Amino acid sequence: MPRSLLSKSAAPAVPRSVLAAVTLVCLGLAACGKPDAPAAGAAASAPATAGAKGKADAKPPAVLLLAAEDVRTVEAALTATGPVISGSLQPERRADLRAEVAATVQQVLRDNGEAVRAGDLIVRLDDTAIRESLVSAEEAVRAATQALEQTERQVSRLRTLQGQGMSSMQALEDAEVRRNNANSELVAARARVATARQQLRRTEVRAPFAGVVSGRQVSAGDTAQVGRELVKVIDPGSLRFDGLVAADRLQELKVGQAVSFRVNGFGDRLFTGQVRRIDSAANATTRQVAVQVAFSAGAGGDAPRVAGLFAEGRIQTGGVQQLLLPEGTVIRSGDNAHAWRLGAGVLQKVALKLGERDPRSGEFPVLSGLSAGDRVLRSPAGTLVDGQKFEFAKAVASATAAAPAAAASR
Repeated sequence: MPRSLLSKSAAPAVPRSVLAAVTLVCLGLAACGKPDAPAAGAAASAPATAGAKGKADAKPPAVLLLAAEDVRTVEAALTATGPVISGSLQPERRADLRAEVAATVQQVLRDNGEAVRAGDLIVRLDDTAIRESLVSAEEAVRAATQALEQTERQVSRLRTLQGQGMSSMQALEDAEVRRNNANSELVAARARVATARQQLRRTEVRAPFAGVVSGRQVSAGDTAQVGRELVKVIDPGSLRFDGLVAADRLQELKVGQAVSFRVNGFGDRLFTGQVRRIDSAANATTRQVAVQVAFSAGAGGDAPRVAGLFAEGRIQTGGVQQLLLPEGTVIRSGDNAHAWRLGAGVLQKVALKLGERDPRSGEFPVLSGLSAGDRVLRSPAGTLVDGQKFEFAKAVASATAAAPAAAASR
């Protein structure tokens, strides 16, 4: 056999399916290696596309729709000036009812807040021992009266006998002494009766005037010693404002000056009155002067009727023109304050410098930042942005109504 034939037959035959698989693998490796540069370019362009999309999403704030009542025009007003006064409401007529006899509390007929008329019984004390003393004193009066009558008869007989010479002058004088002693005993017995009756009346504690029970201190069964406070009665219609003023402002005060003040529990309601009395001595501890303020005559039934409420105000010794803003218009951030002013179609955040709050009106004087005639938001929200556009609701409504009419005319 020839050598060439032997060599060809010795080489193993490779199947066609294997060759096809190898070819596909090579083509796949070539395809994975070539597009590296385009993929990197796509990755680099991804952040730029995202940034452009974020800028498109950042929209300007929406247009703020306002009504006429949402806006306040800043105007100058006369602000009262003068010393600040603070204190509490106290009744002009007040009675502290105390025990005048030592006894046990038997009954309490009125409680705090109940109205009473003059002479109404409020507290009754045990009067057993006092009644016994009264009975004993009355018996002593009866016995002394009989003894006096007997001695007077003896004196009358001895005077007759002495005139007839049948009795001595000494006997007559002794009878007159006994009569005088009996008379003295009768007077003392009657005094004891009066004292016992007075003590008996004192076991019934009655209202000295028409008013309201306040400050009840005892209950049935308590032991009341002489001088112990039992209950208070006040006249709510006689309340006055008892306040204190700094001594360094004393030279500004005069009787009859007007006072404006607010009372705790009555919100922003303003009460007025006049200075009635100025104390002549300052408090040694606080260095303040006590001032009594009477409610204005027109207050009438509108005046508070609860004693002890805190009150604060100002004595009007003068006035000054100032720009004023209510507390709801001012936005505070720490020690800073600002307001939202209406500019030419946009909101403007304006920094403010404020003065001391006026206790009469509850408003703050504007020292700088705004001018008379400026328009500000009355009650601004916390989501406003400086430069935000605004429109009034009327203008928006008219524009909306005009749009269908224009479309119909076309």
